[in-house]
Amino acid sequence: MSGGYSRTAIRAKRGRAALTHHRVWKFRPPADREQEFVAAYRSDGDWAALFSKAKGYRGTDLLRPLEPGGWWMTIDRWDTAADFQAFQDNFGEQYRALDAELEGIAGEEEFVGAFES
Repeated sequence: MSGGYSRTAIRAKRGRAALTHHRVWKFRPPADREQEFVAAYRSDGDWAALFSKAKGYRGTDLLRPLEPGGWWMTIDRWDTAADFQAFQDNFGEQYRALDAELEGIAGEEEFVGAFES
């Protein structure tokens, strides 16, 4: 560490929260629906547009697999787990409606977990 500061101290000194809440999902969309999948799940896609209505949302990364037929990943970043919970409380109906609208384009999907960095 430079100057004797830990990463947490450096983040706090810069005025940022010490931790970020990450929610990770993996998907295997049908090959013939990958373009639709990308449009909905990319950083400026349908999900990100909904998430951005909530306090504490910091963005989404969509990771493309290197191998054909591999798993795609999304990483949604929130200031805190409480911010994500507030999103669910306030936008749950819109979340379920978008999920139903996009049914089938994600193919296989699995919640990997929630993490902090």
